[in-house]
Amino acid sequence: MSGAFLDDATMNLLCPMHLRVGLDGSLRHCGPTFRHIRPDLDLSQINFMDLFDMVLPRGVQSVADLAAKAPTRIKLRFLTPPRTTLKGMVLPVEGADEVLINLSFGISVVDAVNDYALTGADFAHTDLAVELLYLVEAKSAAMDASRKLNQRLQGARMVAEERAFTDALTDLKNRRALDHVLARLCGTEAQFALMHLDLDKFKAVNDTLGHAVGDMVLKNVSSIMLEETRADDTVARVGGDEFVLIFPGFLDEPTIQSLAERLIRRIEIPLMVEDQPVAVSASAGTVLTHKMLTWDPAVLLDAADQALYAAKRGGRAQHRFYDSADA
Repeated sequence: MSGAFLDDATMNLLCPMHLRVGLDGSLRHCGPTFRHIRPDLDLSQINFMDLFDMVLPRGVQSVADLAAKAPTRIKLRFLTPPRTTLKGMVLPVEGADEVLINLSFGISVVDAVNDYALTGADFAHTDLAVELLYLVEAKSAAMDASRKLNQRLQGARMVAEERAFTDALTDLKNRRALDHVLARLCGTEAQFALMHLDLDKFKAVNDTLGHAVGDMVLKNVSSIMLEETRADDTVARVGGDEFVLIFPGFLDEPTIQSLAERLIRRIEIPLMVEDQPVAVSASAGTVLTHKMLTWDPAVLLDAADQALYAAKRGGRAQHRFYDSADA
């Protein structure tokens, strides 16, 4: 560079990362951004070569070596953390014992922004890094908005899926959910008990007292079944007054019989509606997979249905296990 330098104030605006370095390595002037990224160093007391690991050009041992190669491009890395890599240009100064070095962050600008809390004010207005920062900020904002949107969509999808598998009246599982559970259990050939429960005399309740009262009965029956079953059991409403219960790994017949009888006894207790007792009863039939030697959902449901109707033929308000002789 021939002639005089621009004054320091102008250089600070145009090249906020510039350095004026004496041939002896002394830092005679530093731009404001360079001072920002090394605020704890007394730059007036440190040699330029003690600040950096010179990557390019190779073989440089001193600022005088750099001056001999100027004008030249350089690549260097801070010796102390953060070990940011910088790129720059060394320009000779005619008739002076110093060089002008203008530095930039290059592709490491995003890391530098985070490491040094840089803002747009730390860059020259013409520096493309400012545009890059805007793009990074816009991308970050867009990704954050996208992430929040995806979370809302995922939440809405989960709610929709839950509704799709839930009976609107009783909040039990519906037939779709039952089919899903059966397919999963049968697909893994897991052992389970499947009970089909149907209310007796329910049609009379709807016909004489109305559907609103009938709905109250169904909700009460649903609550009883949920109270008497385990958290990992499935209780599904599959028809107007028909329910299917699945008990994974529950194969002890006396215990299942006891559970069925308890359900029937509790369902028979009249429900008080406006001081008027409303009574129904229930019949149930159960099939055990280890006795069927099949994991076909349709066959298992049909077997439980046959056991249920054997209970109804036997007088109702009772429970039967599937017996092929009753088919």
